[in-house]
Amino acid sequence: MSTDAGVVQRMRSAVGSHGLVRSMWGYVDSTLKWCWIPGWLPPWCPTSEIQLQAAEDMMLRCVNSSFSKLYVHIPGGNQLWTLIFSGVGVKDKTPVVLLHGFGAGVGLWAQNLDALSRRRPVFALDLLGFGQSSRPVFSSDAREAEDQFVESIEQWRAKMGLESMILLGHNLGGYLAVSYSIKYPDRVKHIVLVEPWGFPERPDTEESDRPIPVWIKALGAMFSPFNPLAGLRLVGPLGPTLVQTLRPDFRRKFSSMFSDNTVSEYIYHLNVQTPSGETAFKNMSVPRGWAKRPMMQRMERLPPEVPITIIYGSRSSVDSNSGSGVKEMRPLSHVEIITIRGAGHYVYADQPDDFNQRVLQVCDKVD
Repeated sequence: MSTDAGVVQRMRSAVGSHGLVRSMWGYVDSTLKWCWIPGWLPPWCPTSEIQLQAAEDMMLRCVNSSFSKLYVHIPGGNQLWTLIFSGVGVKDKTPVVLLHGFGAGVGLWAQNLDALSRRRPVFALDLLGFGQSSRPVFSSDAREAEDQFVESIEQWRAKMGLESMILLGHNLGGYLAVSYSIKYPDRVKHIVLVEPWGFPERPDTEESDRPIPVWIKALGAMFSPFNPLAGLRLVGPLGPTLVQTLRPDFRRKFSSMFSDNTVSEYIYHLNVQTPSGETAFKNMSVPRGWAKRPMMQRMERLPPEVPITIIYGSRSSVDSNSGSGVKEMRPLSHVEIITIRGAGHYVYADQPDDFNQRVLQVCDKVD
């Protein structure tokens, strides 16, 4: 056993046997996941489904286009929360379906919905396990959890009666857009990937090249059972202030629409509900955010006739090499890479006008 591994094991053993530690983490994490407090006590996290709905309504109050919203019921007793923009003059066009990223919801498309819906129908849905959609128990197996997401999208499409779609996905939504398209290519006219997660393989880098302090390894080993956003639920009533403090950039991204804490309140309420999709994402990931099942390993299964556009922000920390890799792997297919200047990972919010225009140009090539 290496010295570092021994230190980690000794720290784990310092509080008892491995079985006891696992039991303790299981109890604590379940408490953090569900934020359970007896019903006769005030809730630890100041949130509810009603407050989430109100926060979303505040996010959408500046959207000028008329739209409808509804729960779409799918098999298994689940339902997907959906916004529908479908003006009279665009009903016959192939619709754009917006798939948000990890920890997000339909409200974060607030700066894009008006522009994108002028030329064709737009559907925005909260992914299964996120937002106002159902939050079921996902499989702990990465492949099965991914398939649950994909099948929920297909079931939603069938219920909505859409023959084909332009799938636009950000972050996790981009990963799922390709996974769906591999399984149901006849339903997809174009894929638009916005800063997609989960494409590259985890680098096979020796630890000696990038030495990691033993104490960091130990902490990582101890806290790895927790969900990514468990800390937000752990701090309870301090959560809203924590979001405002740690992510002031979101207020700036939406400053043209809101001058208050509308965005941070929405993000807070999105992420302190039952962490269903969050747990699925954790089970689909390995430490440091790499996908257990990298999409680059499966791109050859996507039929060449399905065109792809990949959008990156010039200031994003996401490695755009995956986009170049996709283009090299698909020499007989349409693969376009777009970089939007001045945008970070949340391209659609950082530079919404440029983003909307680029997406409209892509969609104009589809009937």
